[in-house]
Amino acid sequence: MATAVALLSAVPSMAQADAPADLEVESYVLPIGSATPSLEELQSEHGMERLRDIARNAEPIAQLPHETVGPAASYARLATQPSRTAPVDSTSPTPMIAAPEPARTMTLDQCKKGLGTTNKFYFTSRFAACSGASFVQTWLVNGRPSGVSMFNVRVVGTIAKNSRTINFKYYFTEMDSQGTTEAPAMKIDTKGKIPNSWPSTVRYTRGGSMPGTKTFAELKVLRAFNETVNAKSGQGSQGTTDLIAAIYQPSITITPPPNAKLTGDLKGDLFFLPPRWDAAKYLANSTGGGNPDKRGAASFAYIGMLSYSTKAGAEERAVAQHIKTAFTKPADTKPYMSAKKVPGQTPDQPLHRLVNKTRKDDNRKAAVKQCKRYWGANYTHGGTRECDEYPFATTYEGAAEHDYDADAKKFNFSVKPIAKADNGAGGNLLLSFYAKNRVIDGMEDGFIVKIVS
Repeated sequence: MATAVALLSAVPSMAQADAPADLEVESYVLPIGSATPSLEELQSEHGMERLRDIARNAEPIAQLPHETVGPAASYARLATQPSRTAPVDSTSPTPMIAAPEPARTMTLDQCKKGLGTTNKFYFTSRFAACSGASFVQTWLVNGRPSGVSMFNVRVVGTIAKNSRTINFKYYFTEMDSQGTTEAPAMKIDTKGKIPNSWPSTVRYTRGGSMPGTKTFAELKVLRAFNETVNAKSGQGSQGTTDLIAAIYQPSITITPPPNAKLTGDLKGDLFFLPPRWDAAKYLANSTGGGNPDKRGAASFAYIGMLSYSTKAGAEERAVAQHIKTAFTKPADTKPYMSAKKVPGQTPDQPLHRLVNKTRKDDNRKAAVKQCKRYWGANYTHGGTRECDEYPFATTYEGAAEHDYDADAKKFNFSVKPIAKADNGAGGNLLLSFYAKNRVIDGMEDGFIVKIVS
């Protein structure tokens, strides 16, 4: 998935004006894995045009993941393609009715495999994600390609459990040059920028071992660096959640050797999964172990994914089957509604967690009313069944949504009596998902539901 293009050049100095050879550099910031021409191809009649076409057709690098939620989602254009995610394991029934622990680490090899040759973003959870880009430089002497150099930059972000510190690790890999170049002396400056925060008054604590400015040759030896970013609690928006949102932007600036002619933009600014920090009574680490500055934790603001399994033996199977029907055959669900399309299937129409007790109770009452309407007052069969509803009663999209929002479609939900144990299992899985993935209350967050078998 693509990135922006930077063409690099500079006006020669007076001392360079008498140089016997006219050395120029054209540099491009491209998607990792781009099929760039070889030096031999660049030296052919249309080689440079082909490289420029690849750059022109690349999706701009100034983008955010397709699944971004919260205020950061409006900061820049979202990627048109979904991010790549770690596959859901559906090979065995749920061993215990709880959401799996989200991944909190990621190696370089995992990042490489996850991004592959076409993906701009890869995440295994809200706490482990990566992105990257390729930097390609074409060296020209007297207007003809004499050499080519390149390097890849991948950035992996990880967050430990109940921690407000995000670790961003930078990897410089596949550093290579062919033909006649001055790439070893080329300077590369690496920074992690925070161009925007919500609220704008947030102050951050930075740490780590960022390289600053190093030559191509030095980075080829050193290879990896990291930066930490922490935002103390108490700085966020008020209400049910102390919330801070931000944009973290890895930035690479190239300075070519002094005898090279350069023009244009020298930077490749890589948007990363936007970080956020939260603290709330309904989330883990609400007290910070007695330290008010450490309440809450950090995560990445992307839409979470809750998985339910229809596999035989899965405790939540009946709930999963009900949701699957609501997704695939909405006309077969109750209450009847023409053109019913329940939310929570795609990132464009996610579900939003609700913590207000009164509204949750109203959602449940509205669902039970429909169970009684279609299956009678004894739909519980003596207390052995319960009214299962989708969207969940713990979301703003629950059965009473129309009572709170006149613009919401009435009856755009599904109810079905299912065994009490099955309904309880589905509810336990949902609550566990909320807790482990730090899903916050309101419209600044969101999640979707995936049915696996």
